[in-house]
Amino acid sequence: MPLYEHVFISRQDLSGAQAEGLIEHFGTILADNGGKLVDSEYWGIKTMAYKINKNRKGHYAYMRTDAPATAVQEMERLMRLHDDVMRTLTIKVDEHAEGPSIQMQKREDRGDRRERR
Repeated sequence: MPLYEHVFISRQDLSGAQAEGLIEHFGTILADNGGKLVDSEYWGIKTMAYKINKNRKGHYAYMRTDAPATAVQEMERLMRLHDDVMRTLTIKVDEHAEGPSIQMQKREDRGDRRERR
């Protein structure tokens, strides 16, 4: 099955538990349609560059999935209809990277960056 990475932003007035509950909710939607949630990360509440629906901040969540295209389309459809989800991004990838995403790594672990002048 194809591999996908999803990032979505939910409203800032949700609690952390509710935002993490959205990850589980969309994971069960994938499982009901023949896919599986490989890994998920809750990135926390972050300030956005511009307002979206009168919100300055949002809860960011990241999911790695292994699912057929129909399951991903159904999940995206339900994300668009969900009142708490403001933005979504889905990318098809060749393989999932090992370990945590770059967002969850410590700054010291990101050694491939050049030094500041």
